[in-house]
Amino acid sequence: MRIAVIGAGGWGTALSVLLAGRGHQIFLWQREKDLAQEARRTRENRVFLPGVRIPEGVEISWKISEVVPEADMWVFAVPSQYVRQVARAVGEVDGGEGKLVVSVAKGIEEGSLKRMSEVLLEELPGLSSGRLAVLSGPSHAEEVGRGMPTSVVTASASVDTARTVQEAFFSPNFRVYTSDDVVGVELGGALKNVIAIAVGICDGLELGDNAKGALIARGLAEITRLGVAMGARPETFAGLSGAGDLITTCISRHSRNRYVGEQVGRGRSLEEVLDEMVMVAEGVRTAEAARKLALRYGVEMPITEKVHQVLFEGYDPRRALEDLMLRQPKPEVWGWA
Repeated sequence: MRIAVIGAGGWGTALSVLLAGRGHQIFLWQREKDLAQEARRTRENRVFLPGVRIPEGVEISWKISEVVPEADMWVFAVPSQYVRQVARAVGEVDGGEGKLVVSVAKGIEEGSLKRMSEVLLEELPGLSSGRLAVLSGPSHAEEVGRGMPTSVVTASASVDTARTVQEAFFSPNFRVYTSDDVVGVELGGALKNVIAIAVGICDGLELGDNAKGALIARGLAEITRLGVAMGARPETFAGLSGAGDLITTCISRHSRNRYVGEQVGRGRSLEEVLDEMVMVAEGVRTAEAARKLALRYGVEMPITEKVHQVLFEGYDPRRALEDLMLRQPKPEVWGWA
């Protein structure tokens, strides 16, 4: 296939390497002209994915008009808060009619509280839900780019579209499952970043593995509650885009969201931590969006609420932990109750 990867951060670059290895013709869009030119020259994304060689066959450009029109499939790999802006620019060049579109961004749009698939359907006039898929799961770019074993799930309203995406990405080191639960797969990938921040705060406070395990388990419960309220199936959150991605993001040294939480737990300000980071920690903005969604749907999400208070209201992390521990005792009813 001819595939345009829109966004040359670490994830977009890693997927370009993966897809080129599958024999596809790859066009990679990099927003910054100087970085695109450097990547063309060095065949490496030294800012976002250093040490991973970009195959010669990957065509790199900073011009959307050189990337999207010739492709059969578009893979949107820009941070969630920029998806609408970039999709609008793409739509001005090509409305998307007849294209297969895959979203790999893991976030919720601030303000509208829309999932990325909803944003793409709004901004690409020729796109239909049956030609749109999402792809998510435990998949750090640093490992995918180096060919380390990874499993993910792709979801679409169309079984044929999900299978086409599965076939396009499937390789000996990149196993792809299919699903029709678009809402669940998207929410699992987005909301786990908020819980990863909580786990990072736990690490920063040196509270131990017991507390970390509890945060992961109860975090998955509240993610599932919100997902079910929004129309997802509960079993989706036991899979790759739920428990799998959550565990990986909470324990990995590659996790930007866990890192943000850890630094905040050690007493640094959120602004200071974000200012020094090159890549985006999606969970920071998702914490705001998730809190608003919880209020909209009347869903209890105590960990998300405390992460929001710590990040944006100056709440003391140790006091936040005490609040969680001293909540009203209750039976453990998992997930959707």
